[in-house]
Amino acid sequence: MQQVRAVVARAKGEPVTVETINVPDPGPGEAVVKIQACGVCHTDLHYREGGINDEFPFLLGHEAAGVVESVGPEVTGVAPGDFVVLNWRAVCGECRACKRGDLHYCFNTHNATQKMTLEDGTELSPALGIGAFAEKTLVAAGQCTKVDESARPAAVGLLGCGVMAGIGAAINTGAVTRGKSVAVIGCGGVGVAAIAGSALAGASPIIAVDIDEKKLETAKAMGATHTVDSSAVDAVEEIKRICAETYAGAEGADVVIEAVGRPETWKQAFYARDLAGTVVLVGVPTPDMKIPEIPLIDVFGRGGSLKSSWYGDCLPSRDFPMLVDLYQQGRLDLDAFVSEEVGLGDIEAAFEKMHHGEVLRSVVIL
Repeated sequence: MQQVRAVVARAKGEPVTVETINVPDPGPGEAVVKIQACGVCHTDLHYREGGINDEFPFLLGHEAAGVVESVGPEVTGVAPGDFVVLNWRAVCGECRACKRGDLHYCFNTHNATQKMTLEDGTELSPALGIGAFAEKTLVAAGQCTKVDESARPAAVGLLGCGVMAGIGAAINTGAVTRGKSVAVIGCGGVGVAAIAGSALAGASPIIAVDIDEKKLETAKAMGATHTVDSSAVDAVEEIKRICAETYAGAEGADVVIEAVGRPETWKQAFYARDLAGTVVLVGVPTPDMKIPEIPLIDVFGRGGSLKSSWYGDCLPSRDFPMLVDLYQQGRLDLDAFVSEEVGLGDIEAAFEKMHHGEVLRSVVIL
């Protein structure tokens, strides 16, 4: 066992604290990772606010990159010294989804068996089974995806959650390709990543929708061909107009990605898609939200599909190395997502900036 500094949320709504925690030596199937960088994600704030569950105290942080320090018995996929991006979908290989070949839907993903604790022995609940606002963390070895060691940790660590969720929502869930039109509603970190993914796939037009002019400017820099300020115009009608200008007869976008997680914007996405188009929900709703009333004939009459996207429907072992390679080639600007670099003691300030939409990502550097 070793002791390290880490960020802990002790109670619902209370400010986080930097504390000393105990990290066990890795057991079978486990690895200890020395964290180099970890993004500050909305999910961490949801944990602090009790929006995920009430299993306090939480060890926050999950969007991270670092170096494997040690591994336990039966670990063959990674070794000490490997540079890895952490993921929260370490597939089991045994559940019904894995056995039918849908590993990205694994229903029994792995986490470390042992628990990290506070100094007094109180067990910690690591965010998404990772807990990476820490100098070191204990994870299941399958949560470590080896990537190019020359890549910048602050940038590629963001693939661990938000950036992968957005890119995957476009490419994996939405099946965006050349010749397809895309609209993205909500241009925070995940929405902008969906725009970047659509641009990688060659989609056109790529329409960014938001009420914040700064976010729309960022979306355009990341590949949006058109921007729509939905506080000033009817977003649905504007998306339809833009798509009809490009493709005669189009009644909306081929793929509409909802990256807000609200009933109102999901309804916009539903009506902004073309006939036989696809709606992808990647924004995370709260448990009390309901699908808005929509005539069932509209669901039937428009055809197409309504999908939700879990973690961008990614398979980390396949997608992380590919996206890091694209980053290294200069084809995917992950650096643009890093708004600032901060320390472990700056998490509360980073939460505030994120809440006000002032950053794409604050990244903790260790």
